[in-house]
Parts: sequence; structure tokens; C-alpha cells
Amino acid sequence: MWQQRFIELGPLPRGFHLITDEVLAELPELSLCKVGLLHLLLQHTSASLTLNENADPSVRRDFERFFDRLVPRGEAGYEHDYEGPDDLPAHFKASLLGTELTLPVREGRLAIGTWQGVYLGEHRDRGGARRILATLHGAD
Repeated sequence: MWQQRFIELGPLPRGFHLITDEVLAELPELSLCKVGLLHLLLQHTSASLTLNENADPSVRRDFERFFDRLVPRGEAGYEHDYEGPDDLPAHFKASLLGTELTLPVREGRLAIGTWQGVYLGEHRDRGGARRILATLHGAD
């Protein structure tokens, strides 16, 4: 089985957002897959995807604080600044975290850990809607 579709996410504020449920809601075919892989590609250069803690929202807030310290705004000496002071740091963060995930599927569900979920890292102040290309490959 091969399935591919776009998942559209509405605008989110800057920060890390748990989007596992939104992704799964758009992929009903996943329930038919006994074994396979789900590949997610975020088609943007100023946001990211990562897999991490799904239960305690303070982890996502701490992620935001950590990455803001790691990649501060307004650093002198960079050329790319015409889209605002949050744009180049957003590109750096997206490159550090990545824009794609490949997740195992087993018995119709994501085979991720009990406390794991998919995060969208929105690194712009007003990033707008985001689009993920989801590709499911597996056997039923």
C-alpha cells in the first residue's frame, strides 16, 4: 500500500506544538497498515518537525526557551535579514531539528513510545499555515 497526501496545519504561534492527533486524523488508511513506514516532510524552511515528550507541555515551553538561547535574534554579522529579525534564526532552528520524520507503523498505529509525540516547531512570530507531505508505505 502506498498513500500520499498533504496535511494542512493552520497558523500557530511561535513555539513547539504537539501535532500527532492532527496528523493521524488526516491518515485513516494508517489503521489498515499492519507493518510500514510513515514519512512526514514539512515543506517549509522556517519551521521543524521532531519527536519528543507528549505528556508534559512544559517540555515544549522549555524547548522554545532552549532554542531561543541557542539561536538568539538580532545577532550582528548575518546578511539574511530582509524578512525580519526572526527569519534567519528560524532557518537555523529548522536546520538543527530537521523538517522530516520517518516513523514506524505496526498493527495500524504509529509504533512510537508511550510518551512520544510529533512536534511542529514554529520558529517565526507569524509563520502562517504549514503544509506536511505525508507518505505512508506498508502492507495490510
